[in-house]
Amino acid sequence: MAETNTSNIGFEKQIWDAACVLRGNLDASEYKSVVLGLIFLKYISDRFEAKYQELVDEGDGFEEDKDEYTAENIFFVPENARWRVIAGAAHTPEIGTVIDDAMRAIEQENKRLKDILPKNFARQELDKRRLGDVVDLFTNIQMVEHGNSKDILGRTYEYCLSKFAEQEGKLAGEFYTPACVVKTLVEILQPYNGRVYDPCCGSGGMFVQSAKFIENHGGNINKISVFGQDSNPTTWKMAQMNLAIRGIEADLGKFSADTFFNDAHPQLKADFIMANPPFNLSGWGQDKLLDDVRWQYGTPPAGNANFAWLQHMIWHLAPNGRMGMVLANGSLSSQSGGEGEIRKNIIDADLVDCIVAMPSQLFYTTQIPVSLWFLARNKKQKGKTLFIDARKMGTMVTRKLRELTDGDIQKLADTYNAYVDGTLEEVKGFCAVADTEEIAKQDYILTPGRYVGIEEQEDDGEPFEEKMGRLTKELSELFRKSHELEEQIKERLGAIGYEV
Repeated sequence: MAETNTSNIGFEKQIWDAACVLRGNLDASEYKSVVLGLIFLKYISDRFEAKYQELVDEGDGFEEDKDEYTAENIFFVPENARWRVIAGAAHTPEIGTVIDDAMRAIEQENKRLKDILPKNFARQELDKRRLGDVVDLFTNIQMVEHGNSKDILGRTYEYCLSKFAEQEGKLAGEFYTPACVVKTLVEILQPYNGRVYDPCCGSGGMFVQSAKFIENHGGNINKISVFGQDSNPTTWKMAQMNLAIRGIEADLGKFSADTFFNDAHPQLKADFIMANPPFNLSGWGQDKLLDDVRWQYGTPPAGNANFAWLQHMIWHLAPNGRMGMVLANGSLSSQSGGEGEIRKNIIDADLVDCIVAMPSQLFYTTQIPVSLWFLARNKKQKGKTLFIDARKMGTMVTRKLRELTDGDIQKLADTYNAYVDGTLEEVKGFCAVADTEEIAKQDYILTPGRYVGIEEQEDDGEPFEEKMGRLTKELSELFRKSHELEEQIKERLGAIGYEV
């Protein structure tokens, strides 16, 4: 895997910067649906036009036959919704209405998109001159220079999602998990085929990365079936568009719904589950679900849904299923509300395959330190758990944000694969394997630092007495300089009439 991170992005950033002229007085949450809606509209128009031209060239008169498009998983775009109509109206006062009408017409012709596309372009707060400029921007995208439209618009959609997450901060946790965290889950789980499930799918990042993984490894995307749901209606619609841009067929339920109270896939047994549920969610409705069949390892506390999410996912695992999820670090050691007992029961059931302590500052939305939990119904290494301390990994890409590079992610995946194969060499301070007996001695606490130990420090060869003498001397010199600076500050304050 190449060493990349999203700070190197070029073309997507140009789109974002140019589209930002549209922002005006709109909140990021409103502006988001406008920009992402336009990207989606341009994408399906481009795909339609390419097929339309192909049919025209064949000369059999089938270019307006809807079946010709749906047979190839291409959305049919009716006459009044085609991009050339929108581009032609870019600098008229009616541009907002033209786009809204186009969205409605596309939904009418494509049942999969019913009630999903944004239709808020005609509203007064949206500056129509600026909207026309953004339409021009998308009209003039030279796809040939940047790869096919599916690829570039898919990447642009994903990049814009991350930028909105950055701008919305804490509010963005519902819809966006940083790409490097998702990639880590995917590279370790390797979902080549079978049923892939995310019970709190946000904008669909887990599914997108799964598709990319399969593509990068020469596999067939049609060998996975995608299932998910989300409780936020706007986020659920974003996921549908995000997946449609990439041609990923997904069952996200008939509408947005609360996973605990309205499970969209009650009979599903998934081969792979990947999720980033809301951290430490309180008030999730425990009192109405006390006897739920999913709580096989203990009833989760009312004040924290971490172990409710965990058990919901275990319930949905197939006999050989594997799962990876992001959880706040408190879940590794908490004893409150019966969480310690639930964790003990899950460990004793030999479900916990691997725990990865992640570095800080990976999320736009929270500073809460997190870990990745990997569970398996049928572990290769029975009675054992791999612990990885990855807290020192990653690169700061802004003052506030860290990313794992592809090299970091590959190292984590290689470490896990070596453990599964039985060839892992433990590295002090980084990775270790512990059996259930050893975990029991640690009161069933899963904090990796307890098992991997402290990284060995290289001996620099300087004798202890000499080193202490040198360091003491350096410290004394620093104290002396500190006193000098203190006197200078007092003197200057005194000169302007302030005594300290």
